[in-house]
Amino acid sequence: MAALTYTDAMNGALERLRSVGYEHGRGFVNHAPMAAEALAHMGYADEVPGWVEGHLRGHTFHDVPERRFTLDPADEADWRQALGEFGRVADWTTLFERELAGGEWTDVLARWWPRLLPGMSGVLTHGVIRTAHAVRAVVTAGPDNGPQLAELAQGLGYWAARYSEGGVVVEESGEGDGDRGGDGGGDVVRALDDLVAEFSGIYATLSLPHPIPLIHSVTGPAAVRLVVEHLPADQRWPSYRVARAVSRTMLDWFHAVPRPAVPLPDAPDPAALFAEAVQIGDEHAIKLAEVAVRHEALAPDPRHAAAARVANRAIGRLYR
Repeated sequence: MAALTYTDAMNGALERLRSVGYEHGRGFVNHAPMAAEALAHMGYADEVPGWVEGHLRGHTFHDVPERRFTLDPADEADWRQALGEFGRVADWTTLFERELAGGEWTDVLARWWPRLLPGMSGVLTHGVIRTAHAVRAVVTAGPDNGPQLAELAQGLGYWAARYSEGGVVVEESGEGDGDRGGDGGGDVVRALDDLVAEFSGIYATLSLPHPIPLIHSVTGPAAVRLVVEHLPADQRWPSYRVARAVSRTMLDWFHAVPRPAVPLPDAPDPAALFAEAVQIGDEHAIKLAEVAVRHEALAPDPRHAAAARVANRAIGRLYR
């Protein structure tokens, strides 16, 4: 049998996952679309079908709530009162399906991104992470991207339905960002790369009671980095500032105090760490290792691999 392509793997995975609920257990997030996209992007397309089936066997997903009322995107009072209402997730997804069917996906993203951005912290940033993986899938698929657009609608819908500002305080400027003139595209990209490296280093040197929650202080800003170059110029620095504030707030949520004097653990090449994460099979290990590979290519820094190494070791122990 010929090897699967990225598009083959993603089309199959998205079709299989189309009717699977957004969450399982006590509010745990369905990571399957995100992890499947990370696997396919990393050249592990042949692993995607088996991984997805194993993931579905290992969890009991909740049914998607029934549609209730049509949301009017032109009526701010109507849609704004539904932000953060998980019972309206089907209404939100339907709204985005209509929006994406009626215009360019980049226009839909530009219209809704600033509306959803203040609620990035909801469910540990999984709304923006799922959206970001869907954006990469849409771009990679090219013109024949119907399943990927449907997944983008689900990502945005989930983000809206789990919208939460979570006590996050966003600084308007300062600490190396601010309004630098022009579109600031290169500057904001570098700032996001620095943010991902910073929190990779923090994660790699912390003593954590559980290895998974604080991973999102890395994968959250990495998701923004995936999307930021598709956004209008005036949305880029605000996106960085929210991402930075959310990651910093997570440190408070989990009572995590950075330990800058602690040396980084030794770690192999990120590609080897990704292969290790695939063997572990955990969605968080896979996604963090993919971030390490991606950011090592964008802006090399030993903190990327160190974070993935720590996560693989700690998460791997959970499966023994």
